[in-house]
Parts: sequence; structure tokens; C-alpha cells
Amino acid sequence: MAKKKTRKQRRKTIEPTLLRPIRWLQRWFWRFAVIVVSVLVVVVAGHSKLMPPRTYYMGQEARRLGWIKYQWVALDDVAPVMARSVVAAEDANFCAHWGFDVAAIRKAIDQGSKRGASTLTQQVVKNTYLWHGRSYARKALEAALTPLVELFWSKRRIIEVYLNIAEFDEGVFGIHAASQHYFGVTPDKLSPRQAARLAVVLPAPKKRSASKPTSQLRRRAASVMDGAATIGRDGRSDCFED
Repeated sequence: MAKKKTRKQRRKTIEPTLLRPIRWLQRWFWRFAVIVVSVLVVVVAGHSKLMPPRTYYMGQEARRLGWIKYQWVALDDVAPVMARSVVAAEDANFCAHWGFDVAAIRKAIDQGSKRGASTLTQQVVKNTYLWHGRSYARKALEAALTPLVELFWSKRRIIEVYLNIAEFDEGVFGIHAASQHYFGVTPDKLSPRQAARLAVVLPAPKKRSASKPTSQLRRRAASVMDGAATIGRDGRSDCFED
């Protein structure tokens, strides 16, 4: 007659049985993670040359309004002063950082400000690949994707995509639609003043107007116009200009 298994022997038999599903889940978790990362790398790398699709937010607004104005335009067909104006208004250290402006982040924390720390690259990541709204999940994804965009995209490409997907008024997306909507001109015909006014509506496009600016917005636009001229002279626009 076979001897009964001791308690120690039974434990040795049970433990491998319990560990198998855990190990199986661990293997598939890491396999899934590798697949997700690989897909993200391929997508981000592809968009360094290929036009990104319409953003999730554009789709939301199209469903809400029943329409949006949007047309992609190459940066070569946009007045250079427009790119300089956006950098002057939103991210003056754009050429000096790799996606995160540490100095601006520290300043925003010290001042208790909710604006001023987000770079153009971070905004491109949010608008192109993620959703609007404040959440830790979105911020974590934004932080993970920002270095990836900086790795695969040129600074010029980041500016080009930003200008094409930014919201300039309700239902008005991209510099092509914004130029015609506000001033009745194509993007290559924008004057320094018009470019500055378009740049200053970006933080609150539904509340601000580039064609009918308030006195405060006019002063801000004048400051941005000076800033755009300055970064053109001192070389801070070299990374995104031919």
C-alpha cells in the first residue's frame, strides 16, 4: 500500500499548481506591454513623415457642432512669422529642450500657476494622441509619449503638426482654416500682427477672437510680435526654420 503523502510533500505539489496561472499572466502581461510599446513607436515614427489623422477632440467637436473647418497645410506654405509667433507665445525655449521645460515647470510650481509649464511638444502629444481633460492617466501617457515624439520628429515637424491641429475658434482647427476664418487670407499671407493675434487666442480659443481682440489681447499680441522678432534675430527659431 502506498504511503500517504506528508504535509510537506502535499505543499510542494500544490504550490507549482497555484503558480502556473500567475506565471502565465505575467508572461502575457509583458508580451502585451511589448506589443503596445512597439505599436506606439511605429505610429509615432510614422507620423514624423505621414499626416496624422483627425484628432479625437476634432471628432468630438464635429459630432457636437455637426461640422468643423479643417484643412492640412505644409509648414512651407505658412508664413514663417506664424511659427515664430507661436513659439514666442507658448514655448520660448522650444529649441533648447527635449519636450519638457524644467525651468518653466519650476516657475509654474513656485507661482502656483496651472499654465506656462506645458511645452509645444506636450501639447502636440495631447492633441494628436490623447484626450482633453485633467487626469493622472492622461498626464502619465503624455509624459511617456513626449520624449518619443522628440526622438522621432524634428522640431520643424512638431511645429507643423501643432499649427495644423490647434483649435483657433469653435470648430476652427488648424492654421489654414484660422487664417481664412479670421482674416480671409491663406496662411502664407499672414502679417506679423495677424500671426501674433492668432497665437494669443490659443490658450482659450472659444473665448478669444483674433479679428476682434480686446485691449488686453491687443497688448499681449504686441508683446508676442516683439518676441517673435526677437527669437528670429537671436537664433531661437533656427531649429524649426530652413
